[in-house]
Amino acid sequence: MAQEIEAVLFTDPCCPWGYSANPALRLLQWRYGAQLRWRLVMIGLTEHPDEYTSRGFTTARFALSALYFRRYGMPFRAAPKARVTATGKACRAVVATRLLYPGREWAVLRALQFAHFTTPLLLDEEQDLEQALTGVGGIDPKEVVGALGAPEVEEAYQRDREEARSAAGSPSQLQEKTATTPEGRTRYTAPSLILNYAGRRLEAGGFQPPEAYDVLVANLEPKLRRQPPAQSAAAALQPFPEGLVSQEVAQLLAPNNEPPDRNRAEAELIGLAAEGKAVRTQLGDDALWRPAP
Repeated sequence: MAQEIEAVLFTDPCCPWGYSANPALRLLQWRYGAQLRWRLVMIGLTEHPDEYTSRGFTTARFALSALYFRRYGMPFRAAPKARVTATGKACRAVVATRLLYPGREWAVLRALQFAHFTTPLLLDEEQDLEQALTGVGGIDPKEVVGALGAPEVEEAYQRDREEARSAAGSPSQLQEKTATTPEGRTRYTAPSLILNYAGRRLEAGGFQPPEAYDVLVANLEPKLRRQPPAQSAAAALQPFPEGLVSQEVAQLLAPNNEPPDRNRAEAELIGLAAEGKAVRTQLGDDALWRPAP
């Protein structure tokens, strides 16, 4: 059996590009499973709201962006929040979870993404962060939020930020998939994916279509097992007990790198819910679907 490919994901809970990549990332998980060993790196886009407002960002502008990003299929709430927020605390919550509850940082990232893009919660306020994490299994939200100021969390977060700002001269920069920080450094944009295997390193900088990821994996190790598309929405849900949104299910059902059929996925999911085989939870302008217990 081939050894695992390390998959390093650079993202930020409040980046709409990182959020919109979820269907493609679920497809990688479906196709390759445990053959990919994932590592999560927080970019830390902003530490203070004025880093956005000084560049002309407003609550209306952020809300209107939902109208653009809906095309990629993730749920959104197209309504302005009470104020513009920074992303640093949300990133630290992911890092704190990684230290306190290794492996659960992925569930926390997902919960924070849903909270940021589908609720009025402000993720730079600790009480809202705690509320966003309520219901995430296997963690204590109070403990995670209480650890945000811990030296070990801050040190780990700053290591993430440094790693995210090491994109100078990279293939991602060649593709113009990087950004320049106010300090003049070149950083990876969300959701940049780096694959490491047998001394080789391949990059998919920023937002990419699923087939870009698939080509990189196939070239790194052609001997991997590659699972075919899910045969039904019920089959798609089974490996994801914490739930999938409609577009993620559609992506898993799609034939080999063909465009997903959202209508087919939703029709099957509605049928499953009617039969008591799936649980539907409203989420923004869509839903989170879980296999029935």
